Amino acid sequence: MARADTADDIQHAPDPGRAIAEKSPQGVEGTSSGVNIAPGSDDDGWCVPRPVDLADGTRLQLYKDGEALRAAYEAIKAAKRRICLEVYIFGNDDTGRAFADLMCDKAHEGVRTYVIYDSFGSIATDRGVFERMRRAGVNVQEFHPLRPWELRYSWRPFNRDHRKLLIIDDQIAGLGGLNVGGEYAGSWVVKTSSTKCELWRDNAMGIVGPGARMFVRAFANTWNYMIRGGRIARAELQHNTHFEEGELGVMASVPAARSRVVPLARDLIAGAKQSIELTMAYFAPPDDLIDQLCDAAKRGVRVRLMLPSKCDVPLLVAAARSFYETLLTAGVEVYERQSVVLHAKTLVVDCERVAIGSTNLDYRSIEYNLELSALIKSKAFGKQVHDLFEHDVCFARRISLKEWRKRPWTDHLVQSIVNRVRHLL
Repeated sequence: MARADTADDIQHAPDPGRAIAEKSPQGVEGTSSGVNIAPGSDDDGWCVPRPVDLADGTRLQLYKDGEALRAAYEAIKAAKRRICLEVYIFGNDDTGRAFADLMCDKAHEGVRTYVIYDSFGSIATDRGVFERMRRAGVNVQEFHPLRPWELRYSWRPFNRDHRKLLIIDDQIAGLGGLNVGGEYAGSWVVKTSSTKCELWRDNAMGIVGPGARMFVRAFANTWNYMIRGGRIARAELQHNTHFEEGELGVMASVPAARSRVVPLARDLIAGAKQSIELTMAYFAPPDDLIDQLCDAAKRGVRVRLMLPSKCDVPLLVAAARSFYETLLTAGVEVYERQSVVLHAKTLVVDCERVAIGSTNLDYRSIEYNLELSALIKSKAFGKQVHDLFEHDVCFARRISLKEWRKRPWTDHLVQSIVNRVRHLL
């Protein structure tokens, strides 16, 4: 029987973020696309920031791009008792196979291993990858199988598990926007050529210590829903979303017509006094959130949006652009990240309150998907997320209202049409 974690265990838990910072210093700024392609590369000039300690002893580590998957890989290697991995896409490439091999190895060592993958998100992955993990002793669950004959409960093809979460020994948690795949990892996990796929720009965070345990609950809720069936609401978890009980909260949302994602975003925006910095992969929100961003800018808050110039769902770029004139007229600054596929989902208000995770501001995230975000109230961590936003500005194009109004009439038309059907995207 495994012994319970002691306070000393938590205090001295592995800190993969610092290990990467020490082994892989970044290079000088200003070359290439601003994505960390590989350890030690000099492509973007970003330095891994120091961990931030919260009052309850929880330690936070901000990650950028593939360094997050490298930290996840190293943390899995060090696991002694239990590994829980929940991911939308488990890639069918060298990175995905490296993670699958490692999970098999840990199962053979006697570590309890659990994997949840989304049936639609991982539709291109060889099913043999998951069968091999099952044969090795990994507990594997496919979220809402697309094949009706494989169902244990009701068929819900439109509700997907878009969360990305890793739990190690109940004392380390990692979450963000990254799936397990080469486009996210670059060469951070295994050597790969960046020319084989487009590079994706993403954010993530690590949590070590007492705060990790609320994310254990989030994983357990999803696992129990998949094993026992019932209402999908049993996979929901909200804790300390308004910081009544400390500096760290969790929003594990579920599909709902009246999702709690929008009210939370509304509260964060409404509370802004100085600045709002939103980095968002899929930006097609309800009109009232656009109104709130505009109202914030009009009352003197500096509102800046970092949005994609290209996307794996091109219609969502058109959907985001359909709001530009309204936003720019109100004084909101809009930037488009260049050269890469922007996949990050991060909000920082007044350099203190932060939301980071898998949640986009589009109808799919709000009404159809399981999503997961961490909520943090910390000036030190907020400053790091602000600095990361500023770093992206170096690789972005600012949209000018004067130039935007000169765009072709065909762009006007497409954006107007997409705006009206964005709830279907």
